[in-house]
Order: sequence, then structure tokens, then C-alpha cells
Amino acid sequence: MTQPISVSQALGLAKSALEQISLNIVGEVSELSDKPGYKAVYFTLSDSSSALSCLMWRNNYQRAGLALRQGMLVEISGVFTVYAAKGRMSFDVKSLRLAGEGQLRLRVAALAKKLEAEGLMAPERKRALPAFPTAIAIVTSPRGKAIHDVLRTLRRRYPLAEVLICGVAVEGVGAEQAIIAGLKTAEESAAEVVLLVRGGGSYEDLMPFNDEDLARAIAASAKQVVTGIGHEPDNSIADMVADFRASTPTAAAERVAPDSSELADLLQYLASSLQRSLAARLDRAQMRLESLRSRPLFADTTGQTLFAAAEMQLEGAALRLAKSLPQRLQRDQQLLDSGIARMRLLGAQASRLELNAAMLDGLSPLNVLGRGYSIVYGADGHVKSSVDKVDLNEELSLRLADGVVSATAKAKSGLELVKSNDIGME
Repeated sequence: MTQPISVSQALGLAKSALEQISLNIVGEVSELSDKPGYKAVYFTLSDSSSALSCLMWRNNYQRAGLALRQGMLVEISGVFTVYAAKGRMSFDVKSLRLAGEGQLRLRVAALAKKLEAEGLMAPERKRALPAFPTAIAIVTSPRGKAIHDVLRTLRRRYPLAEVLICGVAVEGVGAEQAIIAGLKTAEESAAEVVLLVRGGGSYEDLMPFNDEDLARAIAASAKQVVTGIGHEPDNSIADMVADFRASTPTAAAERVAPDSSELADLLQYLASSLQRSLAARLDRAQMRLESLRSRPLFADTTGQTLFAAAEMQLEGAALRLAKSLPQRLQRDQQLLDSGIARMRLLGAQASRLELNAAMLDGLSPLNVLGRGYSIVYGADGHVKSSVDKVDLNEELSLRLADGVVSATAKAKSGLELVKSNDIGME
């Protein structure tokens, strides 16, 4: 029989032996403790039947560059170790990286960031859904549970709408292109809104709804798209770019289909409100009519009140007209008399003007010349009105009625001595 050892010695031997075992382990982070100030990060790695306590020193954790969170699938490498003071075994993690689904989530996160930067997830791009669609298209698997849930909800809530089913594969190889083709078919139909739905599944099962081409097809759709993919925690790229994201297929159907019972209650309320409004309006109109009916204008059956004001205006106008016409005629007569007097004055002035013209014509030198007389001008151009003003041999001009004659004074004498041959002219 071997010599017994102490607990500390036993744990020391176990620690030495375990630290010789270096392993790579894949598991899901089920518990996490990352408190500021701690020298290590503590977490639990689990699978379907077991759990392993892990620690990772802060320097190694920061060097890994990966922020752990619950539900993340990771691959770790390190060695087992024992905390001798408590007799607890844990796994000392030297390095870690995403594994399996973790890699998928990383790629999806990168794609989401890219599409968000392009504005495909912007709230202002989201369109309002029709309140009462007449036709609804459903893009989903025709054999899944989701189609039955959606049809049952639409039939219960809003049986008035026509339902168009675009059956497509929602998982597996080629599912992405099948869903895109289904969206195109729905877009070309008479549907006013499109439901893109499928039931729950693993993260890998939902990967077709994280496809970039599908996301761009949803964003470019001319019809509003409502998604209901998986269950409440699931959130895909298709959900992010859709006009509205519902947590489940049933919730998506409830979002596009108004409740017929609620609609009936609303219509009943509106009808009652309209009836009350019309009744109040009729009451006000009746009161107004009674008020108008009681006025003297409408109470007078003879019509005197109605036409009294007009008759007064007409009589006033007739009086003003009767007064103004004689005055106007009198002013016009005065103007006419004044004009006639001015015309008579002008006639008298014309007669005097004719008499004066005749007198002037009789005194005109030209008329005298016409009777055989002449005017004698000296060399200086002055009229010679006397024999004494004429010098012998002076050049003279004789103005006759029809012209001028030049002459020279050869002799001169008084009037009583003048003989016809005493004055010679050339």
C-alpha cells in the first residue's frame, strides 16, 4: 500500500498532469463574466450534454480580438488546469476564434454593415403599408407550417382579400434564387403587398435570407415587402431591408390584414358619429331657417317690405332726374343763345371787313395806276412827288400798272406852263 499524500499534494499532481494535455475544443458560450478590473475573463463552454468552465487571461483575450457573447460558437485551444485552493478544474484558454455558425454570423454582420452604409436599411426608405389591401401575395414554401399559419390568420382576420401564393424553396442549395424568383412573380401580380415568410430553424437553415442578392431584390421591389422569418430572436438581412419586419409568419399576416371584427366596430362607430353629426347639422339648419322665417322681410306676404327700399331708391332717382333735366336744358339753351349772338357779331364784323376791304381797294395805288397814272422814282428809289424834287438829267423810273419805264429828265416846269413837248423822256 502506497504512502498517503495530502490534498495539496494530490491536487498538485493533478494540476501537473492536466497541464500536459493541450486540446482544441469547440462549444457554445453559455455563461460569460467579463468584469472590468478582472485579470481574466471567465466563461462556460457547453454542448448538448456537458459544460466546461474556462478562463482566459486578459492579455490573451485582448490579443484574440473577439468579443465573446452568449450563444456564440467558438473554437478554443489551451490546457486543463486546477485551482488547488478550491479543488476546481477549469480550462486555461490560450487562443480562441469563431467556429461554424460563428463564422456565418461574422459574414452576415459584415454584409449588414455594408448594406446599411448604402442606405438600404434607412428608416426613411421604408414605405407605409396599405391599410386595406385587396390582394396579398405570399412567398414561402408551399409545404411548410408557415403557409398554413398565414392562410389561417388571413382567413380569420380579413377574408375579403385575395391571396396569391408563390411557392418556393426556402432552404438548401439554390433557395436564394428561388426566393428572388418568387418575389419577382409576386411583384408582377395584382398583389398590393408581399409577405416573405418561413418557419423556425437553425441559423444555417435561415442563411438563404441573409443573401445579398435577395436583400437587394427586396429593397428594389415595387411592392411593399413584409417579412416574418423564423421566431422572435431571429433577425436576418431580409428583415433589415424589408418595409416591415414581423417576429413570426403569423405576426406578418396580422400586420397586413386588418381585423374584420375591429373594422366592423370602427365602421359602426363612424356610422354613429356621422349620424350624430348630420343630426346636429340639420338642427342648426332648422334653427337658422326659423330665424330667417321670423324676420319682417319674409313675414310680409304683400311684398311691401321686400320692395320698399328699391321703390324709395327709384323715386329718389325720378325726382333727381325731373329736377336735373330742366336745369340741363336751360343751360344748353343759354349756351345756344350765346353761340347765336357770337355768330351774329361775327357776321357784322365780316360786313365791316368787306367794306374796309373795298375802301382799301379803292385807295390802292395799283388801282390808280390802272387808270393811266404812274409813280416816278428817283435814282435813290424815293418817290418824286414834286417837280422841284426832280433834277435835270436825273435818271428816273416810272412805275406803270403793268411794268416800269426808265426815263431822263430833260426839262421841268410848273403845272400851269407844262406842255406836252416840254418834258422829253427816253
